Amino acid sequence: MSDSIPDPADVSPELPLTPAHGARPLAGMALGLVGVVIFGATLPVTHIALEGFSPAFITCARALIAAVVAAITLLVLKKPFPRQHALSLFIAGVMVVYGFPGFSNVAMLTVPATHGGIVLSVLPLLITAFAALIGGERPGRAFWGWSIAGATLVVIFSLSGADIEPGIGDVWLGCAALTVAYGYVISGKLARTLPGWEVISWALVITAPISLAGTILTWKSGITQPDNHALMALAYLALGSMFAGFIFWNWGMAIGGIARVGQVQLMQSFVTLGLSALLLGETITPVMFGFAIAVALVVWIGRNAKVG
Repeated sequence: MSDSIPDPADVSPELPLTPAHGARPLAGMALGLVGVVIFGATLPVTHIALEGFSPAFITCARALIAAVVAAITLLVLKKPFPRQHALSLFIAGVMVVYGFPGFSNVAMLTVPATHGGIVLSVLPLLITAFAALIGGERPGRAFWGWSIAGATLVVIFSLSGADIEPGIGDVWLGCAALTVAYGYVISGKLARTLPGWEVISWALVITAPISLAGTILTWKSGITQPDNHALMALAYLALGSMFAGFIFWNWGMAIGGIARVGQVQLMQSFVTLGLSALLLGETITPVMFGFAIAVALVVWIGRNAKVG
């Protein structure tokens, strides 16, 4: 079957995508990689946003801004609300709109962005586990093997030459990883019957009352004279990390398979490290490139492993 990418506008919400699910691994992984690049900037950009806003305000305000954009898009395109998926959309929204941003924002107060990228390298394994538990997928032994190999490579690279001391920040990052992995799998399942952009749009809209209330409550205490960099960082977290990234990510999981496309997130640690160096002035060593190539090779080989 061709790996050509279908236009999500041509996908009818009434027609499930199950027959095509997992049938376009290359296209799905390519779309997932775009999402990973967008997500990879989240931690370093959060560090910048924290210079002008509190963690609670960032969590709520980014979600509210994205919800407004999503609502306008849905209204302009006259998309009906998928009532049969209301509960799943709400749960996915809580996980990806509040769970991950909230926990990671607090973590970024005590750990550097590179450290966060290291800890979040466990995401592909968590996604694979949740895909097996609730996503209806059955990864084979080879797939599990390559998943563990890729995660191990990232952890070895991250720990080599890095002075990492476990602390409360790691606890918050662990909670962030668990919530977002669960939310990813729910979103991936929904994206089999709804276009990926609609999944994140409705998830943002259905949780918008919470976002609005949180933004109002944290308005006075959550804003501390932000400069242009902090304002731009908040805009990126809202429109990029919270909206655009999920469009590509959900679309990729729908056509490439949740567990398989989830392995692309092994590359997110390297994207985070690279952007941390660019935006925050951290150093990149030649060793990073060697490990990046090794991880990319594992992802490429693992894409052919069996997922039932």
